[in-house]
Amino acid sequence: RRHKLYREELNLTSPAAALRLRPEASWLQFHLGIGRDGLYPRSSPAVTRLLRDMQELPVISADYSQDEKALLGACDCSQIVKPSGVHLKLVLRFQDFGKAMFKPMRQKREEETPEDFFYFVDFQRHNAEIAAFHLDRILDFRRVPPTVGRLINVTKEILEVTKNEVLQSVFFVSPASNVCFFAKCPYMCKTEYAVCGNPHLLEGSLSAFLPSLSLAPRLSIPSPWIRSYSFDGKEEWEVNPLYCNTVREIYPYSNSNRLLNIVDMAIFDFLIGNMDRHHYEMFTKFGDDGFLLHLDNARGFGRHSHDEISILAPLSQCCIIKRTTLLRLRLLAEPEYRLSDVLRESLLQDPLAPVLTEPHLLALDRRLQLILGAVGKCIDTFGEATVVANDSTQPQSPAGDRAKLDT
Repeated sequence: RRHKLYREELNLTSPAAALRLRPEASWLQFHLGIGRDGLYPRSSPAVTRLLRDMQELPVISADYSQDEKALLGACDCSQIVKPSGVHLKLVLRFQDFGKAMFKPMRQKREEETPEDFFYFVDFQRHNAEIAAFHLDRILDFRRVPPTVGRLINVTKEILEVTKNEVLQSVFFVSPASNVCFFAKCPYMCKTEYAVCGNPHLLEGSLSAFLPSLSLAPRLSIPSPWIRSYSFDGKEEWEVNPLYCNTVREIYPYSNSNRLLNIVDMAIFDFLIGNMDRHHYEMFTKFGDDGFLLHLDNARGFGRHSHDEISILAPLSQCCIIKRTTLLRLRLLAEPEYRLSDVLRESLLQDPLAPVLTEPHLLALDRRLQLILGAVGKCIDTFGEATVVANDSTQPQSPAGDRAKLDT
């Protein structure tokens, strides 16, 4: 009620002037630059401008994301005993019809995920989203939407610009005089799971939205290497070393580059430590050989002290890899182009630098060696011609028993 009166006093309830879409807007240029090989070209001035705009442009509105809106009032808050895996997130809108997904800081950079946490209840980290974008670009995948860090004034840039009364209602001032807010029942729906400014400023990541589904339809497909989301269940790939032979017999993995793209995604997820890739998305326009979108990476960079080898199952079980991917990985293993050094330098461009702690950066070099070791083991067993595939062709299935790799 007080907030409504405040808005009326500032004449914030008057109809906004009609906005015109400018063809040169960075958001539109980013969308127009999406191609068959990635979300943006290798040298994209539009992405550079988009990152700057997400850092600097004033926020004109804030709202819950669509999935959270769908769940409002549909969950039993009494059953939530700790923060669930799904991140509290908001859609922030800017001028020129631009919008970005805002994920607030929940965990300090130096905090590791507790060893007893299952991957499906892990915290989500705003800095992981930022680092994942930079790493994806360094690997030349270009499948993570442009993402940047920003200090958001939660009072002026969320509370005072939102028209969602539910969102307005979850703001409060903490005993430490910090302005806080929480989700209205979806996921983290209690005040003890709120995020708070200091007293108003709050770190977060901003990820650019993709074109709407009506303009650029996408498919969401369960990963063949999906994990069991129960405390004691196992999926077939976790117990069957020959599982990839079964996958190869299923369309579209039988006659397209889809399996090679799955391996790319597994390599990316292993480097960041993300165990939560249960689905993948792709644009329908580019057909079966289109690239896979590397979305929602906030569960990465949780434990620098642990390397989850099972994430590499698509690589180790199928023993295939793109030649371009392998060449890039080998380059980033060279002392003069060490992955940790390249990523460290790239992340210095972000306003929230340092984005990752040093142990997380060094863990990337260690994991890169493990990936190259897995590829080397495959080559020793099946030969380079069988394992290393040209990006435009599907390699032949290695003959013999893949269980030899486990001996």
